[in-house]
Formats: sequence, C-alpha cells, structure tokens
Amino acid sequence: MTNSAANPVTGEIEFLVRYAETDKMQVVYHANYLVWCEMGRTDLIKRLGRSYAELEREGVALAVVDASLRYHAGAKYEDRIRVRTTLADVRSRSVTFNYLIENAETGAKLVTATTRLASINPDGKLIAMPPEVRKSLEDAVV
Repeated sequence: MTNSAANPVTGEIEFLVRYAETDKMQVVYHANYLVWCEMGRTDLIKRLGRSYAELEREGVALAVVDASLRYHAGAKYEDRIRVRTTLADVRSRSVTFNYLIENAETGAKLVTATTRLASINPDGKLIAMPPEVRKSLEDAVV
C-alpha cells in the first residue's frame, strides 16, 4: 500500500469488552489495555500492506521495548471499545505507535498510550528494518 505523509493512515478497530477482561466489579483489568494496543498495532501494520505474520516470515520481528499508558476512565463489561492507532516515529531500527482507546458509543477517552518497538531478527539481535518496510511505515507517520 502506498501512503502519503499528507494523508497518514490511522488504524481503527472496535470490539466489545469480554467478561474475561474484567475484574470482580466488571471493570477492565489494566493490563488488558496493552493487549488492545497490540490489536490496534497489528491492524495498522496490516492496513499498510503487510501482516505482522508476513514480517516475521521475512525475518523481522517487532519487540516492545517501551510502553506508556495513561488511564483516564475505566471500561466495563460489554462496553463497545474503539482503538485508534497512529504511527508517531520511524527509525531504522525502531517504530513508535500512539493509541487512543475510547468508548465507541460515548466517545469518552479511556486510555492514551505509546509503545516503541525494536526491529529484531529471529535470534533477538537488533537489525535495521528492510527499506520497503521502513518506507511504508514512514509514509504513515502522523
């Protein structure tokens, strides 16, 4: 997929909170927001023309090396959630994603998050991303 920096790509997914993602009070357990970030991130990568599985078959994995989440409000069982994912920065060996997690029905902001991922080979060694992968990511930076 070809993108233009003037027309960045935003990933957007929606889903219902599952009972298993909540605590006894039916409020989403805080660690599940990281799972939702991963869902948004892999969806955005796919929108850019390659699935994450394809990247791995090509010998490139993206490992989370930094994650930051700010909790604004809690989600509850059966809330409809929207995760919006954008690319913030692309380097030769890393990529940074931003996330907005919100209640899809009310628009209430639940979590803002950022993750930075390093490009590694199957042995876990830091490597430069292939030029075509890096280019497709750079073209999608907001």
